[in-house]
Amino acid sequence: MIDITARGGHGAAPRGVAAPNVQDPRAGRVHRILGPMETASGQNASREFVRAVPRLDGMVVSAVGYRTAAERPGLHRGVPSPYLTLIFSLDGPVVGGATPEQAGGADACRTDIVLGGLHQSPAYVVRPEHEAGIQLAVHPLAARALFGVPAAELGGDLITSGAEVMGRSATEVRERLCGQGGWEERFAALSGYLRRCAASDDGGSVRPEVAEAWAWLARHRGAGTIGGLSRHVALSERRLTALFRAETGVTPKQAARLMRFQRARTAIVRSVAAGAAPDLAGVAADCGYYDHSHLVRDFRQYTGTSPTGWVAEECRNIQAGSHGGGEE
Repeated sequence: MIDITARGGHGAAPRGVAAPNVQDPRAGRVHRILGPMETASGQNASREFVRAVPRLDGMVVSAVGYRTAAERPGLHRGVPSPYLTLIFSLDGPVVGGATPEQAGGADACRTDIVLGGLHQSPAYVVRPEHEAGIQLAVHPLAARALFGVPAAELGGDLITSGAEVMGRSATEVRERLCGQGGWEERFAALSGYLRRCAASDDGGSVRPEVAEAWAWLARHRGAGTIGGLSRHVALSERRLTALFRAETGVTPKQAARLMRFQRARTAIVRSVAAGAAPDLAGVAADCGYYDHSHLVRDFRQYTGTSPTGWVAEECRNIQAGSHGGGEE
């Protein structure tokens, strides 16, 4: 669908961060469908999730189109990850906040285009009776190339206005997406828009030490020590932390924790999607946590609940296919 090559998820820094390879003849091409649209029905509700094969030289990690109807209104937790979140809503604004009270109150954030930075706690998103949109997970080191600013300038909130950063062109592409009838056409239009953003290349380049630091953390799956990272990039821990935070908005330690949590969450999602109860102690050991209680602490920080509580909330979404969109 969307031909935006993902070369390693949150691993190596995207090659296109410094010099986007927008001349690749495959870039942006709608080249295949990954099977039928995934739809789950129950109690007269319907859910549709359509995955795309990401392709933009590693800048976009996953792309998912979604449409739901006749849902019971409620709140959804937007969980932190090592990626930026870009959402083009096709059916009314996304409404949410940093707390359930804010999300449901008069001061809730409302935007048709969400562009969220790397956040350290859950965001709460109002789930309406019907919604539709396209959600992308974007490599944080691609923020300069795609949005013209480093990821740090997006702040630590999930529900923020993308139009304020991306400008009128983003609003125009959203209007075009709303007017198109099929997912293939929408993904193709969005691919073309992102390629044009990358081609403008007016956000500057990422320092090589920061790019290598991110790649090193990813190779170690978030389990490497900050001392080892500092020696690897030949910078003091203090200097590395300052440069890394200025680019991404988080410290190397925070990024490592997000990577480790993402790996654990993915393992849990795969178990639930396969119809099995996740082995949380095994997941903790495999993902570099000290023990099961260490994993639970991270879950409580990043989701506001325990692993079993989060699975209970998200089980239907997982089974319907709204998780595991190719981030790993």
